[in-house]
Formats: sequence, C-alpha cells, structure tokens
Amino acid sequence: MPDQLHFTPSEQANALIATDPMALLVGFVLDQQVTVQKAFSGPLALRERLGSLDAATLAEADLETVFRERPAIHRFPGAMAQRVHDLAVHIRDAYDGDAARVWTDAADGDELRANLAALPGFGEMKIKALGGVLAKRFGVEAAQALVPWHPTLGDVDSPQALADYQAAKRIHKKEWAGRA
Repeated sequence: MPDQLHFTPSEQANALIATDPMALLVGFVLDQQVTVQKAFSGPLALRERLGSLDAATLAEADLETVFRERPAIHRFPGAMAQRVHDLAVHIRDAYDGDAARVWTDAADGDELRANLAALPGFGEMKIKALGGVLAKRFGVEAAQALVPWHPTLGDVDSPQALADYQAAKRIHKKEWAGRA
C-alpha cells in the first residue's frame, strides 16, 4: 500500500486517500465536474468536519449541511452529499462498513467490476480509473483486467505525473469534442 497518492497538493489529503479505502472511494465519487485536486481533497474536509470517515458516520450524518459549509466540499454540494451518503449506506450494508472489501472480496476482474459497478456514482469511466489505481498503486491482482489502454489516475505517482496526466486529458477531451 502506498504512503500517498499524489492527487492533491495536500500531503495530509494524499496520505488519507492512500491509507483509508473509504476516503479513496469518496474521492472517486466526488471526481466529477471538479478538478482531481478538489475531488480528492474532499475526504479530508469531510473527516475534519465530521471527525470520522467511516461508513456508518457518513450514512447517518446530515451530509448536505456538511458539504455546504464554507468552503463547500464540491461544486454541487447537494447532489454530491447524496452520492456520498448513498455510497456510505452501500458500504455499511453490503460490506459491514469495510470499504476495502469492495476489492478484497473480489475473486477476479469480473467480480471486481460488478462490485464497483454496484457503487452509487460509479460508471464505466470510474470503474476503469479506480481499477487503474488499485492495480498500479495497490497491487490488486483482480484489478489488472480493468486497466484501460489509456492513462488513468493509476499512472499518477508524483505531483508532476498528475500535471502531465491532466494536460494529456485536456488534449484528449478537445480531440473528442472536435469529432462530435
């Protein structure tokens, strides 16, 4: 397990998402219509405001109020508070609150894909991105089958690698937009 994932400018946030599976999943849920840095700083902000990031705490908290507290945790605080709540309820109920079981319980890539697809807010892109992180940063064998051909956050191993990844992603999006 890595000491840090280099997704934010904060060493504390990077350490949290590397060492707390629930924080990692929350970061992926928040990784929508905000920068990677903002999304993956969210779990630390939540822990600071709530005192804990465990699934039961998140499932029982009034997350919308917590998300709206300034500075807001996400650009869309109401919608993202609901997604994090739904994720927490799913982890609490399906995995007894142990977020790591999403991947440790998976016997193979197909089972891992099904586990990830069942998570609220996880579509194909997030499945591949998290698969890349699990395979390349955490050595999860079942995740190897989910790694796409293109770069993902799983390839980010330094602040410079994050900057390079984001620059390449912007170029890729422009190319796709031109084809539409």
